[in-house]
Amino acid sequence: MNSRLKYRAFTLIELLVVISIIALLIG
Repeated sequence: MNSRLKYRAFTLIELLVVISIIALLIG
């Protein structure tokens, strides 16, 4: 279960990073 939660958290963090990069490029 921990592995699954970690994987999900990692995915969320990656999504956040991608959004941040896009925001910086647009801004």
